[in-house]
Amino acid sequence: MKHELPKLDYEYDALEPYIDAKTMEIHYTKHHQAYIDKLNAALEKYPELQDKPVEKLLKELTKLPEDIRTAVRNHGGGHYNHSIFWKLLKKDVKISEKVNVAIDESFGSFENFKKAFTDAALNRFGSGWAWLVLNNGKLEVMSTANQDCPISEGKIPILGIDVWEHAYYLKYQNRRAEYVENFFKIINWDQVEENMTKR
Repeated sequence: MKHELPKLDYEYDALEPYIDAKTMEIHYTKHHQAYIDKLNAALEKYPELQDKPVEKLLKELTKLPEDIRTAVRNHGGGHYNHSIFWKLLKKDVKISEKVNVAIDESFGSFENFKKAFTDAALNRFGSGWAWLVLNNGKLEVMSTANQDCPISEGKIPILGIDVWEHAYYLKYQNRRAEYVENFFKIINWDQVEENMTKR
């Protein structure tokens, strides 16, 4: 069974003006698809691994054959991270009481959380991600380089922002801070709550 591009639940222009349609189209059909193609290529000579969900592969990186471990980490991570990311994007979704309370308990206030998350996104040198994760049942903010994923560290991703330049460069050029600020206007808080409670 080959890994496939998950269906996008909205049109490319659905997040305008915060993320433009052209960026969405390229990001989804070119970048995400490339990660999937390279992941499938890496798994070709290991049929016994082809049916494993990408999440399981990433959780068990150290058990994978050494010759494909880096490819699975990079391209499997890219596939998994983006599959989460697309579901987290939606305009006009209010934060739920449950998520708000959990954030207040962990960070003291939403503003404290927003600052920590923004700092993680802006201070990630080069390419990577900023995350809100569950770590042993507690919410925390972290960032990962490249396509590394929190699940490889035993943490559960709840919310993530892609800060690779391909995620924002057409619209924002070098203005990563503006992109991160606008990200807060298109967070699908319903999905955040689902990610937080389904584990």
